[in-house]
Amino acid sequence: MTLCKLRQLSIAASLSGILILSGCHKKVPKPTVPPPPPPTPAPTATISTNPAAIQQGQSATLMWKTTDATETTISGLGTVAATGSQSVSPIDSTSYTLTAKGQGGVVQASTRITVTRIPPATPLPPAISEDDLFTQNIRDIYFNYDKFDIRPEDSSIAQQDAAFLAKYTDMKVVIEGHCDDRGSAEYNIALGQSRAESFKKALVTDGVAASRIRVISYGKEKPFCTEENEQCWQQNRRAHLKLDR
Repeated sequence: MTLCKLRQLSIAASLSGILILSGCHKKVPKPTVPPPPPPTPAPTATISTNPAAIQQGQSATLMWKTTDATETTISGLGTVAATGSQSVSPIDSTSYTLTAKGQGGVVQASTRITVTRIPPATPLPPAISEDDLFTQNIRDIYFNYDKFDIRPEDSSIAQQDAAFLAKYTDMKVVIEGHCDDRGSAEYNIALGQSRAESFKKALVTDGVAASRIRVISYGKEKPFCTEENEQCWQQNRRAHLKLDR
């Protein structure tokens, strides 16, 4: 054999051996990687109030629920149970924030209670005395010279006095008859009596019980004005109403 032929046979034998040896090796399996653990769930939180609006001094109930929380707090209340309820009485409108903390994170929820302030009570006016009430609502009537009939312009005054006395049935009154200083004392006493009686008749006609009215005449003994002129005399020609004590 030639040297070249021997070399070809040697190379062929070597390749065969390599192929045989390679067929004897076992395949090594790849290592199995375990799947990652599931993610830690994030906490949940809900909070509500019933009712949502109250008046100052009233109460409302907070209700809340959380899941997957290791710490639960509510603003203004501090640490609370994971799920629960609590009565609150805020003075002013207040928001309550629920915070739930867990391995999966932090979550918050809020609710609000609206508080309506009650306006302060309006102070009552000071009590008015019976005398002041009477003085503020009762008016005298006046007469023409030497007359005891009620003038047309004074009829409405008599009616208003009667309407007031009809509202306050416990009041008893005295009607004083007065005159100016002209004429004798005896004549003016009689004229003053007639004037008082005339006013009483008008009040009774308008519904005031006669038993509540007493009459008296002072004539010219107790003048309201002491000047000697018509304006002053007119002031003295009157029937004057007073409470009967």
